[in-house]
Amino acid sequence: MREGRPFDPYGAHRDDPYSFLSGVVDAEPVFYAPLLDAWCVTRREDMVAVLKDDRSFSARDHNPRPKVALPEDVSRMFRTWRGAGAVAVGSLDPPEHTRIREVLNAGFTPARVRAFEPTMRAIAADLAERVAQAEEFDFISAFAVPYALEVICRRLGVPDSYLERCRLWSEQRIELMMLQQDTDPDLLRAHAGGLMEFGAFARSLAQERLASPQDDLISELLHNGRAGTTLTAAEVAVQIPTLIFAGHMTCAEALGTIFFQQLGSPGGWAGVVDGTVSTRDLVEEGLRFDSPLAGMYRTATRDVVVGGVHLAEGSRLLLLYGAAGRDNRAHACPAAFSPGNRSATHLAFGHGIHFCLGAGFARAELEVAVQAVAARMPALSLAPGPRPHHRPVFPLRALTELRVRQ
Repeated sequence: MREGRPFDPYGAHRDDPYSFLSGVVDAEPVFYAPLLDAWCVTRREDMVAVLKDDRSFSARDHNPRPKVALPEDVSRMFRTWRGAGAVAVGSLDPPEHTRIREVLNAGFTPARVRAFEPTMRAIAADLAERVAQAEEFDFISAFAVPYALEVICRRLGVPDSYLERCRLWSEQRIELMMLQQDTDPDLLRAHAGGLMEFGAFARSLAQERLASPQDDLISELLHNGRAGTTLTAAEVAVQIPTLIFAGHMTCAEALGTIFFQQLGSPGGWAGVVDGTVSTRDLVEEGLRFDSPLAGMYRTATRDVVVGGVHLAEGSRLLLLYGAAGRDNRAHACPAAFSPGNRSATHLAFGHGIHFCLGAGFARAELEVAVQAVAARMPALSLAPGPRPHHRPVFPLRALTELRVRQ
């Protein structure tokens, strides 16, 4: 085993992982990070090769692992909160992945996205109107998170009365999944208990929609597929927490990056308001410049070679999607925030069979949010104060807050 590189995205490199990565990518594009116990892949072409080879690389263990051991009862709940043996689609390999993914894809087709867009616009406009009453506010907690959460929950069919609980359950999952230091066992048990509630809620909601379908995604997955292409209530229940978690966390994080970078750029917000900067270009550049999901893990199912490095079966790889967005082989000025400059070549949504099934939905959601804020708050700017920091929740890229004023 190599000595490795001291890559620490939870600590020293939390706010800016890219300066460290740009300094090693040419000399060692695939390097071992002891703090993560993983081989970090930094070049776009190598990541694409791994993501296209689902026979040599498994997604089964694609989430980050806690750095410290969880109490036995907490660990048991953390393993079983979705249900015994239940696995979300992002952790499935073919052939199981293929059937589940085919049904889920049907819920996010371009036609489905277009049909739901008026709902997105209504949510964004209403929230922007309420937020605009304050002269200064935290954009993350006041707009980005509640907007993204309400949009995905409305699409799924989650009652509005459960929005805050879904946010809390998602945060509890983060705390357990990304635990970096010894923590009060009772607090960990509270987090695990919240996840058990999350799983029970998902199963109950799926059963309700099975008996009484409504105009929402959960009902579509249970009833609207062709013969043999619907999911059972148990299968749908497994996917609900992931759709809520991924559907709102990454969108809120992307909005934080988009607004922080554009508000601090030459021309600032005025260029968005007057149309000089298109919302589509702005969204794509935000996804490229600082991907809301900075990376994803894979496990080698046999001895492989990645980027010229021989890795043994069982090796854990971290595909650094954010680094791919800064790859100077794909971008002329990778460290500059510049909407419209080939931004769409990013890997923010992944690649291959696990390409984000809600990518089109997310793009529309982000554009709608930018447009709603531009229409209601044309004089928006960054509030005076220190530069915002990121939360220690790698591989998510989440700002702690973003103070803005109008």
